[in-house]
Amino acid sequence: MEESQSTDELLVWRAKRGDLTAFDQLVKRHYQRIYALAFQMLGDAEDAADATQETFIKAFERLGSFRGKATFFTWLYRIAVNTCKDWLRRPRPLPFSQLEEPEDQSEPTLPLPAEPNPGEVWRQREQAEPVWRVLRQLPEEAKTILVLCDMQGLSYSEVAEVLGVPEGTVKSRLHRARRAFKEMWVQLEKEQISPPQRPKGGDEQ
Repeated sequence: MEESQSTDELLVWRAKRGDLTAFDQLVKRHYQRIYALAFQMLGDAEDAADATQETFIKAFERLGSFRGKATFFTWLYRIAVNTCKDWLRRPRPLPFSQLEEPEDQSEPTLPLPAEPNPGEVWRQREQAEPVWRVLRQLPEEAKTILVLCDMQGLSYSEVAEVLGVPEGTVKSRLHRARRAFKEMWVQLEKEQISPPQRPKGGDEQ
């Protein structure tokens, strides 16, 4: 990680002095993780690609204001998170067409711990759409902390830098968010396994 940070610092130093090749290298180094973050926040591949591009445009425009108090990585993540939040506030449909449908359409029966980690569920490819359905219903703060901690795997200190809050706040938000995720996931399972209700009245044999 230290080698990565030092390389980022060198590339940022060169980019600030007009070296566009250096900024292109920063884009290549961080594109996949920023795209993954955007996809997990937005739930749509096309929107994620557009938000990722917008993130790097903003980063290039604001590079002169980067003072190195945080790492370039967490500074870039903060821009990406705020960009995704802006996308979510736009009045637009959020289709699931980019998410693969499972071959087995049976309901998920995943045993969940007391505080489930949605990232572990997400990594089971067939569970991606149900996880996004639950994340979509969570408040913005809860979804953001789950994506950063459990799905992106950032440390408490890194998330604290990204969000600009103390580590203790990160931990308390994560605890509440995991609890909310569990409650909604269990409710989703109940809805999927409950047999359809027969209409009342009519000709019952």
